[in-house]
Formats: sequence, structure tokens, C-alpha cells
Amino acid sequence: MTDQMTPDSRERTDAGGQEQVSFSVPESGGGERLDSVLFSLSGGRVPSRSRAAGLIQEGLVRVNSVTCPKSGFRVKAGDRVDCVLPAPRPDANLPQDLPLQVLYQDDYLAVVVKPAGMVVHPAAGNPDGTLVNALLYHLDNLSGIGGETRPGIVHRLDKDTSGVMLVAKCDEAHLSLSAQWARHTVEKHYRAVVWGHMKDKEGRVDKAIARSKTDRKKMALDPAGREAVTLWRVLKEYPRSTLLDIRILTGRTHQIRVHMASLGHPVLGDPIYGKTHVKDAGRLMLHAFSIAFDHPKTGERMVFTAPCPFENDSASGGKE
Repeated sequence: MTDQMTPDSRERTDAGGQEQVSFSVPESGGGERLDSVLFSLSGGRVPSRSRAAGLIQEGLVRVNSVTCPKSGFRVKAGDRVDCVLPAPRPDANLPQDLPLQVLYQDDYLAVVVKPAGMVVHPAAGNPDGTLVNALLYHLDNLSGIGGETRPGIVHRLDKDTSGVMLVAKCDEAHLSLSAQWARHTVEKHYRAVVWGHMKDKEGRVDKAIARSKTDRKKMALDPAGREAVTLWRVLKEYPRSTLLDIRILTGRTHQIRVHMASLGHPVLGDPIYGKTHVKDAGRLMLHAFSIAFDHPKTGERMVFTAPCPFENDSASGGKE
């Protein structure tokens, strides 16, 4: 969907700081899921599809003045969608002095390197020790659009994936960066060590991904799922594995891991999609190597890299 909201489709609803997002579904949105439409047409106020789903589950979204409890509800062209965005609450997260490399920061954003093993934001089972806790300690400000548990968080990395991440320090930056993600103008490259040797030197995987129907903790290839495109290129071959440069054109959960496993070359150290004989890698051999985006204030194209911790590791070939 390329349609944008009209400028008057966002308005304050009360003095307490609540905000309402309202729009009519365009022709291109007819038949789409409610959570997808809300994310795409919120002008960045709803920063992710998962956040849209959460708002729907909380009863904060109405379609044609009727509260809709289902994220998968299919809207029709012309439907009126109204969503109340709760006012940001005082941050309940505590700053923690956790090791964190900050590559860059200004008044609008920061670029940091998330270590492997660190969860991005607090959730059940991980109330602290997260990237958010570290950000609150190391940075002087974070945007509030992500809500109480996700201040400043524009995108995510899996717990066991290391690498470069963007953080919004104000709402203006958060809106701009989220819009760039929606337009697919943010360019991300990963480094991955995968099992075996590739038949070709480069390739493309264009296979939709959805939640597994047999294991809700996993993702799987599914023609009815969301579009997912991964580009890969061989950088180096080890005796039993290969180092790849991987660029993702979409950002689906576990996308690289699912796509590489589908080729018969799972990421080394992957306990979910990998083979048992590659578990001795010591960690998930997946690293967010670089990110390129337009600065939300100046428009300048910015590129940052985080050196891969295992790229020159002689042990990257794994054990048999």
C-alpha cells in the first residue's frame, strides 16, 4: 500500500496526552489484515505490526465505530479505522550499567552494537538485563513511541544475534526511521556462517514466511504468509561451512534463519532451524554487520558497520 494518511487524520483526544489515529481504508487496502493496515497507514505512529496487534487486543481499535478484537480481521475499502494511542506512561524500566558499544549518537538517534545473548526489550522471562535497560543508562534520551517497555526501539534483533542497531532518541526521529523501514529504504547487511558449501556464489530467496502451524515458537515457509526476500553472497569458504554476506529486503521474524535452512544450509549454532551436528559453534553465527539510512533531520545518507566477531575465527567451520 502506498496510500498515505491525510494530514488531519491524527488528533489529540484529551489533555492527558492520548492521541487518536483515524483514516479511511483506501482501495489498495481492501482485503488486508487490520493490523497490517493500521501499521502501514498510521503515519509511523504505530511503529510495528506487532504493536498494532497489541493495540487491537487491548480493545483500542474500532472499525466503523465497532471495537474489533481480531488482528486478522479483513478490512474493506472505505472502512473507517480509529485507534486510540495510550499516553506514554512514566518509564518503569531501570537504567542498568551493562556493557554497550555506542558507535554514534546525536540529538535524534544513536547507533549501538547489541551483543549476542542480550534481549532487546523487557518481556516475560526477561524483566531486565535487556538492551533497553542498557540504553537508559548510556543515552540521555529515548523516544516514547515504542511504549513503556520499548522506548527508542525502532527495529529488533533476535536475542542470539549480535550487531548494529538503530535507536530513536526523539519521536520525530522514530517516525522518520519507522517510515523508512516501511518504504524499504533502510539497507541492512548481515554476516552469517552457514553449514556446507553453496552451489553458486550468490543467490536470492523469495519465499513467504508465516508462523509455523505445528510449532508456534517457530516460523516456516508458507505461500500464504508475508513476503520475505533475502539476498546472499559467498565471502569465504571454510572446510565444512561458508561465510555469507546477506542482505534482507524485508524484515520477517527469523527470516535469514528460515531461508538459509530452506536451502539446506542452516546458520551454524542455530538450535531451532539448524542440524544437531552444528551445535558446537558456540553461538548463533549471525551478525548484523551494517546499516544504511537517511538521517531523520538532515536527510544525509548514513552508513555504520559493526565488525563481525567471528568472521576471521578459524573455528567458524564448526565441528563434525
